[in-house]
Amino acid sequence: MALLTELLPVSTGILLGVVLMSLLVVYLLSSDSQQEWKEPPGPKPLPILGNLLELDLKRPYLSLLSMSKQYGSVFTVYFGLKKVVVLAGYQTVKQALVNHPEEFGDRDISPIFYDLNEGYDYQVQGFCSTTGILFSNGENWKEMRRFALSTLRDIGMGKRGVEEKIAEETRYLRELFEQFKGNPFDATQPVNYAVSNIIVAIVYGSRFEYSDSLLKDMVNRANESSKLIGSASIQLYNMYPWLRSCLKNWKLIMQYRKQNIKEVNKRLGVLQKTLSPQHCRGLVDCFLERKQNAEKCGDKNTLFHENNLLFTVTNLFAAGADTTGTTLRWGLLLMAKYPHVQDRVQEEIDNVAGDRQIVMEDKKNLPYTEAVIHEIQRVANILPMSLPHTTACDVHFQRYFIKKGTCVFPLLTSVLRDENEWESPNTFNPEHFLDEQGRFVKRDAFMPFSAGRRLCLGESLARMELFLFFTSLLQHFHFSPPPGMSEDQLDLTPAVGLILNPSPHKLCAISRSA
Repeated sequence: MALLTELLPVSTGILLGVVLMSLLVVYLLSSDSQQEWKEPPGPKPLPILGNLLELDLKRPYLSLLSMSKQYGSVFTVYFGLKKVVVLAGYQTVKQALVNHPEEFGDRDISPIFYDLNEGYDYQVQGFCSTTGILFSNGENWKEMRRFALSTLRDIGMGKRGVEEKIAEETRYLRELFEQFKGNPFDATQPVNYAVSNIIVAIVYGSRFEYSDSLLKDMVNRANESSKLIGSASIQLYNMYPWLRSCLKNWKLIMQYRKQNIKEVNKRLGVLQKTLSPQHCRGLVDCFLERKQNAEKCGDKNTLFHENNLLFTVTNLFAAGADTTGTTLRWGLLLMAKYPHVQDRVQEEIDNVAGDRQIVMEDKKNLPYTEAVIHEIQRVANILPMSLPHTTACDVHFQRYFIKKGTCVFPLLTSVLRDENEWESPNTFNPEHFLDEQGRFVKRDAFMPFSAGRRLCLGESLARMELFLFFTSLLQHFHFSPPPGMSEDQLDLTPAVGLILNPSPHKLCAISRSA
């Protein structure tokens, strides 16, 4: 008993010590947690203006790239009143989009994109889920993307059927180039006509003649809209939507939208009247059949309705035509600027294919050409900020806390020019994609199509188009600057726009058979 009495103070002291140590550990963990899960750093915003004075609204991706060197790979910047978290560098962008696809996989729908899809009823407060594929979320996005992917595969995207369509279109494009007889010309419209015709054939079931005013108007409206959407005034509109009635560029974009919808609806009406269940001409026919089946079953909640058809079609044109055409034009410009690269590509093509039509099967025997095409995409960097994402829930990411509904910019330019991933990130160097034996090698940091849930659904089609168009043109033509201009004078500064096009220029396409 005396021993027990003697031990009690000791036991009490030990117990008290254990309790105090536990409380200290809890406090320290809590303190570390509060310090660890803070919001991403960034430049201090001004009232109303945010960080507007620190941004180049014509080329905001350059401002953000510069900020990433100061604030790190995850940082916050205010576009006016709108808070944006920027992800910079390959490792960070990959971790977010690939390793956390659900958290970072939703689309942020800015005012101009809401206007393009739904009209002029953008609500600054609240979450918007619109129609189509590019600018929708939730079940609508899942269903429309699933339908588009499966239908494009059935039609033959990435397979022999579409390859034959592209091969046919390369012949029409070569014929158009030949008409210039080696004189300087702007390749913008011819290239965009050819690439747009691939989407036209897949969606509608038949192509346009290059002289068709419908094709010309469609391509011109798409080009102009892309430039206007990337303009400084539209960036301001996205920050302050109440400005729209004052902005000429906004009014022009809405005019183009109205004309596009009118033309697409007219085309859809013709296809509806001539629809045959036994003969699917293209993606529109497949959609119309799904729509009819839903109506027969009395499914009032079907997502296969007219608006989704309209904006799925316009989204596919926007995503699939301008991007590929722009990349191809960058390729021709870079070949004219670096003739030693062009010569080596042509030598490889001549050795493998000679005068015959190049097919996809040849790709494995054209490693240098494949490396050049990849390097063109990397340097062209046509969508430097990707399309904006938004967080689907509260996210703890790289020691930072990002609230649900926060706009996120995966800065693709920082991936394609990551100094930790590329030996010479700021120069055109096809060796980036070749090993010591001259074999083509894939690079993880090659992300021109983005990554994760929002990976470009037309990636396989775009790869096929770029390979077949590029090799066909290089097989038949040598590209050079206009007479009196040296290669060094060819300007690689991109034009302002949502998609980074080459600045206006002319090239000579000199027939190699002459």
